Amino acid sequence: MQLHLYSSALAFLNAAQPALEAAEAANNLMYGLALRIRDFPERFLPAPYLCTVLAAKQLQVAALMTPPHNLVVFSNHPARQDQAFALIAQNLLRDEWSVPGVLGPNAAALAFAQAWQNLTGKTYSLTMRERVYELRQVTPPPQPPGYMRPALETDIEMVARWTEEFQREALPDEANFAPEQYLENARLRIKDRTYYLWQDGIPVALAGWTRPTPHGCSIGPVYTPREFRSKGYASALTAGLSQLLLDQGKQFTALFTNLANPTSNSIYQKIGYRPVTDFDLYRFG
Repeated sequence: MQLHLYSSALAFLNAAQPALEAAEAANNLMYGLALRIRDFPERFLPAPYLCTVLAAKQLQVAALMTPPHNLVVFSNHPARQDQAFALIAQNLLRDEWSVPGVLGPNAAALAFAQAWQNLTGKTYSLTMRERVYELRQVTPPPQPPGYMRPALETDIEMVARWTEEFQREALPDEANFAPEQYLENARLRIKDRTYYLWQDGIPVALAGWTRPTPHGCSIGPVYTPREFRSKGYASALTAGLSQLLLDQGKQFTALFTNLANPTSNSIYQKIGYRPVTDFDLYRFG
């Protein structure tokens, strides 16, 4: 087996893209991130970690990390992934990368977590189980009052506040950022027209699309402030945004849910999302 490091996402994709695209919805996180890094490298600083392990020119595993976020892993050959992930763990340790945790399909995430523990002595703990869903046809939900609209420049401060609230509530084990970073992210995504709001007199829910891949696109985040919940706003907004992306030519949309939240899992299935695969997040002690 040979470990390969890449200084550009294009080179990484040349090695990993065929395997990632074979299950595009299931691999939307790594695949979509790599494409975003390729197209907007200036938005990913410090430089990301991009790595594959090949055997006889065949992809065994791949790993991608955009500091300060968790390592994302993919396995193309589960029977050989333990050895391959051990090579990646050795490389990360040698080059002094900070690895807060690992996220990936169940077996792959666990294989890397065990390799990291074996090498560093750091314990790992399962902190979140997630499910990847795919939608190819929207089942329209009951429509609450209001309508979907793009987020505007005048919404930047509110969107920044809502995305920070979403981060703290839905992803407490992920890195939290300074307020100015949430503001900058809101500016960029509103400029890119990737954030939408449900308007019922005032904005009451937020949803975004992200990480486009050749045939699909990911939905996220989806957030409703507590005072506006249980009114159907998030369902209508997610369904509307999913339909918009399909109408624009995407074959599918995908999203992640926390399996500990039965409400969100039920809501998304009612509007047409179907389970694809499960991911686990391990944090290192």
